[in-house]
Amino acid sequence: MRSDVAPVALTIDDEPPGVLDEAALLTLYESTAERLHRYVARRVGTDTAQDVVSEAFLVLWDQRAGQTYEADAVRAWLYGVATNLLRGHVRAEERKLRAWSKEHAARTDEADIGDRVSAAADADVLAGPLTAWLAELRIEEREVLLLHAWADFSPSEIAVALDVPVATVRTRLHRGRARLRTRLAATDHDLTGDSHV
Repeated sequence: MRSDVAPVALTIDDEPPGVLDEAALLTLYESTAERLHRYVARRVGTDTAQDVVSEAFLVLWDQRAGQTYEADAVRAWLYGVATNLLRGHVRAEERKLRAWSKEHAARTDEADIGDRVSAAADADVLAGPLTAWLAELRIEEREVLLLHAWADFSPSEIAVALDVPVATVRTRLHRGRARLRTRLAATDHDLTGDSHV
């Protein structure tokens, strides 16, 4: 993501543009930091998440202080900055997903048949394989899927966050979902109901 380009305004609400000063930064922090922290923590854990969130706000202050901004556009831009900071943690994330997958496989192998039958009805059955499948996705597809599923971003918000066209976001969402569905179909599991991914 290019941090030298001002965030594009989103029309999510009718909040008037303002100047990014200390009070505006505090308001943005209060309305955004907790949600951003939850998104980042799901990717890299709570210890690293606080550092990433703090650094994202520092980047915002360093690059945008005194400029006119629209809150929704800046919020999406912050997710983009955080996503870029997370790229430094991608290798660790992939190792963590693979470790979770191996741990889940070991627990499943040790379980007796009665436990396995009852667990088949539980979504936890897919936790191990799903984390492995996420680790196998292209980083671009994984980022888009996680922003959509964990941060509850729309394709247009993801486009602003990652500084890519909305069509690119929709394509990455489609391809990532298709890859996950293919893997899921190969396991004979059935997901019913609406899924965020």
